[in-house]
Amino acid sequence: MPKRSLLEFVQTSPPAFRARSRLLPVLLLVLTVFGPVSMDLYLPALPALTRQLDAATSTAQLTVTACLIGLALGQLITGPLSDRFGRSRPLYVGVIGYVVASLLCAVSPSIESLIIARLVQGIAGGAGIVIAQAAGRDIYTGNALIRFYGRLTVIGGLAAIIGPQLGGQLSRITDWRGLFVFLAALGAVIIAVIAVVYRETLPTDRRTVGGFGQIGRHFRTLLDDRRFVGAVLTQGFATAAIFGYLSGATYVLQGIYGLSPQQYALAFGLNSAGFMLFGYLAGRLVEHWSVTGTLAVGLAMAGAGALGLLACGLVALPLPVVIISLLIMVGGVAASTPPTTTIALADYPQLAGTASSLLGMARYAFGGVAAPFVGIAGAATILPLGVVTSLAILLAAIAFVTLARPNRTRSSRRIEVSGVGVG
Repeated sequence: MPKRSLLEFVQTSPPAFRARSRLLPVLLLVLTVFGPVSMDLYLPALPALTRQLDAATSTAQLTVTACLIGLALGQLITGPLSDRFGRSRPLYVGVIGYVVASLLCAVSPSIESLIIARLVQGIAGGAGIVIAQAAGRDIYTGNALIRFYGRLTVIGGLAAIIGPQLGGQLSRITDWRGLFVFLAALGAVIIAVIAVVYRETLPTDRRTVGGFGQIGRHFRTLLDDRRFVGAVLTQGFATAAIFGYLSGATYVLQGIYGLSPQQYALAFGLNSAGFMLFGYLAGRLVEHWSVTGTLAVGLAMAGAGALGLLACGLVALPLPVVIISLLIMVGGVAASTPPTTTIALADYPQLAGTASSLLGMARYAFGGVAAPFVGIAGAATILPLGVVTSLAILLAAIAFVTLARPNRTRSSRRIEVSGVGVG
């Protein structure tokens, strides 16, 4: 009997199953942001948390770093396991673990215990990110796959808008501990939705076999691919600039420019709206133009914005210049995300979880490394933010030029079309 694709199976299934399946893409979009929203929601309360736990600025920023590293490790672990055992079981374990870790954050008595709890929270939250990307690769090909990754970028920007806005409003009625209780409740709601909507996207006959040795061989296969490695490094360095911004902007905008938590949330929301807009435009542009061309434009934008921040650190410039520079930088990184994700994942449908785990690991591990350097001078200057973001985008551009671009001996358009499964 010939194998049927998942979409063909859905089309011939009972109406109730089809109704749940139509909600599946929405659930995947939610899963990809519930881990990152752990950072966005409590960012407006980070200065207050620093004071209440009597911590140094750089130490408090390690709560962000720990979550980023956890998100990287969680994806690196969950991705290969989801290729081997299916997406469902690792997903349930991850979301349940997220609820427990969020409650541990809420009751942490010291900055050290909070850092450890944040690490665990990040590891658990990484499951949603990697499985959302891998499940998307399970059910989409061609232009539909590019559009899906574009939507992931857009919904990430939406979460970045809603998270700080909601965190700023919740900060009026509760402290930072209450914010973590809210995250635990959000995780519980997601578990209930998964139970109703989610159905396994990776059939048994498409799963990988073998033990840890086979997983190691899969990693080597991916790491031997120059374009895959280039896409991973490009996205990792570009995302490091974003997480430098996430870590440092709250101190810059509130500490240096005197914004309230609610005003900071509005400024953050403006930049996140730009992230959404340029992520959406990039997803549409890739379909009609060029994967590598769109990526180059995104990196150029991000570089211009980062240089603007560097100028603000060298010369005292007014708040609008900072906001505009941030907007251009995050918009450029957003524009680079759909093409780099497409390059990294499109050629490996049989290893979607493993490939997604390496891509996600680079994003969050590089971000975790970059974040503490932004606070190295405390809350007195914007210069470290400008230096970190400029260096990160420069390294992303080098990775793109030397590795991620297609070989000159092959047609760029042919590589890009075949790479996303279009005949």
